[in-house]
Amino acid sequence: MRDRPSLRPPPVAIALALVALGGTASAAQGAVNAELGQRVGNATLGAVVNNLGGTLLILLGLLALPSMRTGLAALRRARLPWWSYLGGLGGAAIVVLGAYAVPVLGVAVFTIAQVAGGSLGGLASDRAGLAPVGRLPLTTPRIAGALLGVVAVALAQVGHAVGDLAVGVLLLAVAGGIGVALQAALNGRISAAGSASAAVAVNFVVSTPVVLLVAALAGAFNAPPARWPEGWHLYTGGLLGVGIVASLVIGVRAAGVLRTGLALVGGQLGGALLLDVLLPAGPGARLPVLAGALLILLAVLVAGRSPGPPTATAPAAVPPTATPPTGISRPARAAASPPAGTTAPAGTAAPTVNPPAGTAAAAGASPLGGTDVRVAPDGPAGPDGKLVP
Repeated sequence: MRDRPSLRPPPVAIALALVALGGTASAAQGAVNAELGQRVGNATLGAVVNNLGGTLLILLGLLALPSMRTGLAALRRARLPWWSYLGGLGGAAIVVLGAYAVPVLGVAVFTIAQVAGGSLGGLASDRAGLAPVGRLPLTTPRIAGALLGVVAVALAQVGHAVGDLAVGVLLLAVAGGIGVALQAALNGRISAAGSASAAVAVNFVVSTPVVLLVAALAGAFNAPPARWPEGWHLYTGGLLGVGIVASLVIGVRAAGVLRTGLALVGGQLGGALLLDVLLPAGPGARLPVLAGALLILLAVLVAGRSPGPPTATAPAAVPPTATPPTGISRPARAAASPPAGTTAPAGTAAPTVNPPAGTAAAAGASPLGGTDVRVAPDGPAGPDGKLVP
């Protein structure tokens, strides 16, 4: 049985809305993993539970979802480069880096550095054509959108404590943001070659062993047995992670890496605002977070704008003394049209002679004196507005 082709991505607006929901889930995931790590006394154990839960869901998906099985089968025949499968390393990197960088930099500086790295990685990934949408040019609106995204996050972090601005740790946080952008781009390639569910499966298959290895090197498994707290919500990180990766896969295929990353950050800010309001111990609605969320929405819109196309100019009209078309002599051309003031004999049709290439008629000159540049029937208009034969 032949595998079904990968489904087309949804419209850009719907895809980015799904990514924003994924960002809201990301805010909840961060809060859940942080609380779990704090209660068990080891931050990396929260990441371990997160990835093991996601991997368990992937195994269940292999049994229940035919699209995942057929997508993985299609990947075997796609013969993608080996590095296309390494997107999960970006997700593992940011989870591990967050556990060690946040205590040094503070949440505010770490978040700003991560988003700055994500914007830089998004611009580079789109320019290199790593995502399924192909190469996206490095335009002024896209650069402005990336900068607006960093400013929005910086505004949302007003009032948070700032830790030690260690340059090395700060650069690691930026590198983690770049890794997240590469994760989204590569997972999008996997989705285009197989299916979205197959891309999510590959992501967790790659990231989970890395998280387990880092936890083992950090001594998380050598410590006394942890006392696992009660509360089912503390173990939902894996479920939320699967939804986040799936939303990124959908967004990248429709809108590219940069706008997907900005929409994710917007969802994170919106989710953080909801948590601040809904949680009993939350600080309530904070104006900087709301302003940052609105500004990141503007950044998504700005980054999606494309510069206007160059104005096409009509080619100059050729004087009446231009050389007649090849193969038609001047007498023959003159005989083809009736003399001025006469009409063609009744019942006969006046012969039609194509105007020479480059004349005002061929260029689409309007009878009213304006210009109306048309594409030639056998070729498109060139970048300077001239007709290409």
